[in-house]
Amino acid sequence: MEALDFARLQFAVTSIYHFFFVPLSIGLALLVAIIETAYVRTGETVYKQMAKFWGKLLLINFAMGVVTGIVMEFQFGMNWSEYSRFVGDIFGAPLAVEALMAFFLESVFLGVWIFGWDKLPKAVHAGAMWMVALGATVSAYWILVANSFMQQPVGYKIGETGRAEMTDFFALITNPNVFVQLPHVIAASITTAAFFVLGISAFHILRKSQNSPLFLKSFQMAMVYAFIGVGLVILQGHDQAQHMVEVQPMKMAAAEALWDSEDPAVMSLFTIGDTKEREDVFAIRVPAVLSILAYNTTDAEVQGINDLQEQYEQEYGPGDYVPPVFITYWTFRIMVGAGFLMLFLVLIGLYLMFEGKIETRKRYLQALVLAIALPYIANAAGWILTEVGRIPWIVFGLQTVEEAVSPNVDTAMVLVSLIVFTLVYGVLMVADVYLLNKYAGQVPTEDEGDEPEGARQPTPPVDGALQGAYSGD
Repeated sequence: MEALDFARLQFAVTSIYHFFFVPLSIGLALLVAIIETAYVRTGETVYKQMAKFWGKLLLINFAMGVVTGIVMEFQFGMNWSEYSRFVGDIFGAPLAVEALMAFFLESVFLGVWIFGWDKLPKAVHAGAMWMVALGATVSAYWILVANSFMQQPVGYKIGETGRAEMTDFFALITNPNVFVQLPHVIAASITTAAFFVLGISAFHILRKSQNSPLFLKSFQMAMVYAFIGVGLVILQGHDQAQHMVEVQPMKMAAAEALWDSEDPAVMSLFTIGDTKEREDVFAIRVPAVLSILAYNTTDAEVQGINDLQEQYEQEYGPGDYVPPVFITYWTFRIMVGAGFLMLFLVLIGLYLMFEGKIETRKRYLQALVLAIALPYIANAAGWILTEVGRIPWIVFGLQTVEEAVSPNVDTAMVLVSLIVFTLVYGVLMVADVYLLNKYAGQVPTEDEGDEPEGARQPTPPVDGALQGAYSGD
């Protein structure tokens, strides 16, 4: 492996680590704001208990997200200096605005929320969490503005120095790719937070925890939240796929392992073997579905990899413009499969809630504890598809990955930093899981909020308690 390979692997590792925390912060901040608003409107103590309980887990997750996010930005100057030189005038602007506006908005009001309990009027205190949720969403918007330029460059020109220069800031911030990407990310964040709350609530319901009204109410709200999130993810994912066909057709062709153009195009649900040579291929295919996915009609041609390769050679010159088909194909299916599995679990949950049988469905509750992992799997797979499917481009149509890497950073340097970052991030992940495990396993008392922190009665840690839950204790 060369420096380029290690640089790509390092950025992939740090990005995936960081994005474990981002969706939960966005989705959970919004849910806590909704919960606290219910407390303001009704005055019911259970909502205050819920806001404090889930807010504490939000704080742990937010802190980890900040730590992991800082490292990512340094890599642009270390491992990807040619990329920074080429698009720094454009890429740096939204990142700077995100840090100076959105991040500080989020951080300041989170501090107000932490220290403002029983010091601020209830409505003002709830408003602080709404500002945190707004800051998290605006932060995501600016990050996606930067990423969308890589997917669909707009508002630029190539200057005399050979660098990309911004010519239209409004075009940059209204990039069409942002408006299909942002709703999908927000919906995925809602889904992540919903399944996080569902899993922990299910764990406490299984254990028949002391403060059951808190977790039953949390379960009910999170189930509705999950239904909204999963539904929006699927709908927005369809819009995003159609936009992908329009601006990056090679990515869609690779995601389907579609080597030759088809009209109507068949969608493969599952394929094993050499899809290019059609040797030893076992596949389950559904006629015309890919045409429907791409163009909302059964009468439409979807371009294949081979035809697109020829077009790209004519447009961009000789080269290999085919992304890693195996990775894009399977990450697409992992993402979609996890999404529909979550929808299935939510529909079952809504039915059981309507029947009033949630507390008696032990196997279903156990499944929800494990299902906490599903949105994380879907999020990671989706971003791998988004970034790997753009290869060989780092900025689509303008700069390749090979052209973007730092020329003066050798293989040994990147390998050492890769190992160090991976170990450090591993330690942070262990710390995050430990803290979430510790505080998620604590049961607030009925009069939580009026007693000091030391008055809480903790249950055993989640991992140990789960063994009891699964053994029938």
